[in-house]
Amino acid sequence: MSVHAVAKSLPLPDLARVPTVDEVGVDERVARFQTRSIKTASKLEALKLVLSMIDLTTLEGQDTPGKVRQLCQKAIHLHDSFPGLPHVAAVCVYPSMVEVAKRALQGTDINIASVATAFPSGMSSRAVKLDDTRMAVAAGANEIDMVISRGKFLAGDYRYVFDEIVAVKEACGGAHLKVILETGELGTLDRVRRASVLAMHAGADFIKTSTGKIQPAATMQVTLVMLLAIRDYYVETGRMVGMKPAGGISTAKLAIHYLVMLRETLGNAWMSPEWFRFGASSLANDVLMQIMKQTSGYYQSADYFSKD
Repeated sequence: MSVHAVAKSLPLPDLARVPTVDEVGVDERVARFQTRSIKTASKLEALKLVLSMIDLTTLEGQDTPGKVRQLCQKAIHLHDSFPGLPHVAAVCVYPSMVEVAKRALQGTDINIASVATAFPSGMSSRAVKLDDTRMAVAAGANEIDMVISRGKFLAGDYRYVFDEIVAVKEACGGAHLKVILETGELGTLDRVRRASVLAMHAGADFIKTSTGKIQPAATMQVTLVMLLAIRDYYVETGRMVGMKPAGGISTAKLAIHYLVMLRETLGNAWMSPEWFRFGASSLANDVLMQIMKQTSGYYQSADYFSKD
């Protein structure tokens, strides 16, 4: 059966039935999440959990094999002098760097994520996007982060966006698919909610806020709306979908606010790297500094941690 036939065989969700978002209510709930008090022992466990959920990321035009190898070494050896720390969940790179990352991470269970589908704009033909995805998977990626066609979505061509996600999901084979909504370009929380529903019904394993190239990127308000969509989808279908806020989450304090929101919205089942990720390049260092503070009573200099 062709990709086109597979896509057409899946029913498009009725987005007219998606509930509207109470923006005032979302703001109030987010404010409450930010006031939760966490005791010292729980804070240390939360910091370790955040560390295990990070997708260490380098997505620059100036990326080189050397830079990717250095990032992979950081992923493997976050802080060798402090035993017992978890490693990060994944290293995320462009498709052309997947093979480099695979060699560098050989012998570990750190995932290799690759952006695809003409990241970050998504402005290319479907054939190119599918080739991009297949190339990354063939090179060794076991996670694909795709971008949706925001122009098509904003124009109301939901069938096009839906079919494209279905086709990319098929091209992923056994790799997990994270669908990036690029919420900063969608404009409203109602559109974020509809895009989340569309992506999940099309087969997304994760839904993700942002590419990190557009501002605003991840916000707690946007993430809460997506978590609520995941909750309702799970009630409707029984299928768990993961969540990945990405872009702008650079401090341990903010990351812990996200964990509080995750636990109180979706529950303990989602409190693992299998179901929640942070897309970040600098978060790991702040988390490590906070862990050192919790265990030793003093801060280490940022100079003790690699920047890449």
